[in-house]
Amino acid sequence: MSESQTDLQTEAYGPEGDSSKHRSIGDLNADLAALPPAPRDRGSLGLIVGRLPDGQRETPKTTRLTREEGIPGDGWSRRPPRNPGAQLTVMRMDIAQIIAGGQPLTHFGDNLFVDLDLSAQSLPPGSQVRVGQALVEVTPLPHDGCRKFKGRFGQDALVFVAAPATRAENRRGIHWQVIEPGEAEIGSVIEVVSRP
Repeated sequence: MSESQTDLQTEAYGPEGDSSKHRSIGDLNADLAALPPAPRDRGSLGLIVGRLPDGQRETPKTTRLTREEGIPGDGWSRRPPRNPGAQLTVMRMDIAQIIAGGQPLTHFGDNLFVDLDLSAQSLPPGSQVRVGQALVEVTPLPHDGCRKFKGRFGQDALVFVAAPATRAENRRGIHWQVIEPGEAEIGSVIEVVSRP
C-alpha cells in the first residue's frame, strides 16, 4: 500500500491507554443519550483498521475484504486457529468516540468503524450486509470487552458495554464474516441486504 493510501499509528498510550481520559458511566450514558439514532438500513464506513504484527495499527483509506484474510495483513489471519465467526470486528463509530474520550479509535483493536445500528434487534446473527463491494454476514459470536479494553478505557466503560440490561444494544460491537470478497473504502455505503 502506498503512503497516500495508509497511515500507521503506534499505540501512543501503550496497552493501558491514558487513564486521565477514562469516562465515567454517567458521562458515557449522557453522551449516548445525546447521539442521534444510527441508521438501520443504510449507513457508511468511517474507519478501517488493520492490526500489524508489531502492535502498530494500519488505517488504510481502502482495502479488499476477503474470505481468506478478512482485512489483508490483519491479526486475525495470524492467530490460528482462525475462527471465521470472529473474522472482522465492527463497532459503531459514534459510540467508540464517546468511549475513547479523545484517545485514538485504533486503541479498540476493531477492524471497521461504521455509522449503522449494530444492535441485536437491527442486525441479528445471519443478517447480510453489503460493505462497498463486499458482502458480509453477522455472526453469533459475542463481541465483549476484555482486560485490554478495561485498561484502555476504564472500568466504567466496561460496565457501559457489558451491562446485562443493555447488552443487546451491542455497544462494544459485533463480528462479521466475509461471504463475498470486494473493495471497501472510507465513505463506502453500508447497506443491509437481508435479515433472518
